[in-house]
Amino acid sequence: MEKESLLNYLYRFFDIIVLLFIVFDFGYDFEENYNSPHVIGLLILSLGLLAFNAFKFFTYKYKSNKKVALANFILLSGILSFSGIIAILNIEFPIQYVLQKIKPILEGGLIFYFLIRLLVLVRHIYDIYFNPAIVFVGSFVILALTGAFLLMLPSATSNGISFTNAIFTSTSAVCVTGLAVVDTANDFTFVGQSIILVLIQLGGIGILTFTSFFAFFFRGSSSFKEGLNTKDFIAQEGLKDVFRAALNVVIFTVSVEIIGSIFIYTTILDNNTISNKFFFSLFHSISAFCNAGFSIFSSGLYDESIRFHYGFQWIIMILIIFGGLGHNIIFNFYQYIKTHVLEFFDKKRIHKQVRIITLNTRIVIYTTIILLLVGWIFLFISEYNNTLLVHKTLFGKITNAAFNAVTPRTAGFNVIDFTEMTVPSLLFIIFLMWIGASPASTGGGIKTSTFALATLNIFAVARGKSRIQFLGRRITSESTSRAFAILCISLIVIGIAIMALLIFEPKDTPLLTVVFECFSAYSTVGLSLNFTPTLSEPSKYVIIIVMFVGRIGMLNLMIGLLRQLNHQFYEYPKENILIN
Repeated sequence: MEKESLLNYLYRFFDIIVLLFIVFDFGYDFEENYNSPHVIGLLILSLGLLAFNAFKFFTYKYKSNKKVALANFILLSGILSFSGIIAILNIEFPIQYVLQKIKPILEGGLIFYFLIRLLVLVRHIYDIYFNPAIVFVGSFVILALTGAFLLMLPSATSNGISFTNAIFTSTSAVCVTGLAVVDTANDFTFVGQSIILVLIQLGGIGILTFTSFFAFFFRGSSSFKEGLNTKDFIAQEGLKDVFRAALNVVIFTVSVEIIGSIFIYTTILDNNTISNKFFFSLFHSISAFCNAGFSIFSSGLYDESIRFHYGFQWIIMILIIFGGLGHNIIFNFYQYIKTHVLEFFDKKRIHKQVRIITLNTRIVIYTTIILLLVGWIFLFISEYNNTLLVHKTLFGKITNAAFNAVTPRTAGFNVIDFTEMTVPSLLFIIFLMWIGASPASTGGGIKTSTFALATLNIFAVARGKSRIQFLGRRITSESTSRAFAILCISLIVIGIAIMALLIFEPKDTPLLTVVFECFSAYSTVGLSLNFTPTLSEPSKYVIIIVMFVGRIGMLNLMIGLLRQLNHQFYEYPKENILIN
């Protein structure tokens, strides 16, 4: 045991060395003559880590620790083997040229190695501190602060960045909002944009889901504590298959993003204004699926080179909808299709009269379809003689109206200048932003199911019913109470934010602009009436808090802090309150 403890301390020492090398490598720019010894240092570090993990594998006694050491050994062996193949293929060139060829491989491999070690650290935190809500919130705080410090590295920006702007950008990326106080395209370098992309991915899926994925990958199972931490984030009702669900979430997300990148790449091949088409495709695919709204165009998707590219816009819309629906809905439909396909080809299978499509899925789908159709029709009519005039074809007008109905569902991409919209259209978009996406998705807002339950409850009360009944099912009172709590909290937080911005901003600031900004921040949408870049320092921190609260959910935090573990086996006398 003492030997394993010593090895763990050495492990952390090596983790710090790897982190310093990564920061040193990407955070600072050096002259060309420094690169050769720098690459040799990366090579020596990789060899040292390989030898250390090999030693650990034969020294550790526990099977789970052996799996981690073996996985690290395989990863490092692959990095060094691939580097060796590249070196052999370029052996006729000078040593400096060969070292520069293998440098990206070593850098990428060590970054991936460090991310795995970071997830192991998060897993260790699970064992030390047990409160699912606090661990969930804490993971976002740590991720946002880490991202802010990385964005402040010299090579991440073109002309430097203040801590306030760095923490604003990092929080916006982690909370998949998309509001930006600086120009993502011009103020951030390729390194800075890559950091933002990683923050979007980790924030969209959730670092807890990634941690559970690697825990399952390494161990094949995980602790009861980890199950409780993870099940709420991925909306898994039971603990039995929570880690398989986490694995499915990661695989599904990465697969959709890769497919989306391929489709985006095929649509921009003729676009000469995009220099790095591969990175552009990957960035916008991840940003769209995670409903982040970040773009590496200064004017977003309103850029002249892409503004009228309707095929590209439909791909972005599909990615937004998939990300906004949530993996639970997609997996539920997959199970439905799988069951019917198996029954079709295997006539001997006994058909089970069990409802596969859950009530939650039906409510989410019905609400999403209604909001998308109503939004598309309303914006098509409202903006037909306004922002839609620049689109000469009917297909272009339909696409633009559809995009503007989809993007407020917490995506935040813009294909128009929202300051040119009519007031009714802006108010309707605020309504769509407030509702947002679906539960257990990459989007924010009060969620479609919350809005649906609140609406159904209104009709139930009007009919004199004490409970909600829908599609042959009775909805629990706990779900209804939670929905109304979320509604009230959202309006309270947004109301406080509006008052704070009106205090901190100039007196001539339009009220609608402030309201639009606060709803966008709380629902993690990212749309703005060109107000974000002009925010004062206090207002930026107000928006940071609102984005964070909107992403984690104030109710989740309050439940984690205030929930009592003991159960009350008594009731107080009832008394009615007059409500008119």
